[in-house]
Amino acid sequence: MRRLNYLPADLAFLDPVRPGSAQPHLAKAVVIPFGLEQSVSFQGGTALGPKAILEASKEVELFDEEFWDEIISDYEVATLQPQPIAGTIESALKQVALMVRDVLNERKFPLVFGGEHSLTAGAIRPFVDLYDDLVVLQFDAHADLRDGYEGEHFSHAAAMRRVLDYKSLSLVGVGLRNISKEEIPFLEANRDRITLHWASDAKNWRIEEIVAPLKDKPIYVTFDLDCFDSSLMPATGTPEPGGLDWYQALDVLRAAADVGTIVGGDIVELAPRPGLHACDFLAAKLAYKLLSYALVDPSRLG
Repeated sequence: MRRLNYLPADLAFLDPVRPGSAQPHLAKAVVIPFGLEQSVSFQGGTALGPKAILEASKEVELFDEEFWDEIISDYEVATLQPQPIAGTIESALKQVALMVRDVLNERKFPLVFGGEHSLTAGAIRPFVDLYDDLVVLQFDAHADLRDGYEGEHFSHAAAMRRVLDYKSLSLVGVGLRNISKEEIPFLEANRDRITLHWASDAKNWRIEEIVAPLKDKPIYVTFDLDCFDSSLMPATGTPEPGGLDWYQALDVLRAAADVGTIVGGDIVELAPRPGLHACDFLAAKLAYKLLSYALVDPSRLG
């Protein structure tokens, strides 16, 4: 088994000044920075996303009003040392798959910080080997069901298509407001595995219906930050109007953790912009919330 190489506490995710935080072997969660940026099609910058999230995390208040406690003390978080990313997307996906597998082999919860969304097709591979009924919960503005884009089979615009190459998986998408004509035949042919919830219908959503396919299932969460409305999250490659607000997203995420078991995830497509520190902070706080929902006994929620 390969030994995990961790960042020192002062560079790692969240405030390091806590008992146990300087001892990565005690952590139940591991952040994997993976700034893949090879198929962006509008605005670049995702390579800088992981570093921006880590830096912003130092300002996140650790006391969580939902749990009414500094809940991170229940699980602690370690952060892997970033690695140079392989030269092609396909080789990068193999690389991130190996990193996730190493974390799972240590019986820890992996959370990948991207980087572009194409990385999900690699990060999910070890989970496919572990679970035969895995459900992917996708927060996204885009369906990402193209069979490649601009000549790249593993493009960020094909992220969920490549995930669904694994026939045992099912997909629940939330917050969508873009799909191309070429994606429709695949969607229609796979209605038994794909359920999409459009942001335009959010006022009529019943959260219990959204998470019903997740009941008693292992869940992998992939959170493309462009799921949020562009007024809240402009620092992403393809910002879209009409997206979710903070509490709408958290309501779905919390409900998912209540009915199923979140086993891993990724937060992708942060493209930091000068002066837009709130976006970096949002991504860092989202990571804290995701980890807390996944790893803390829900009976502790208020």
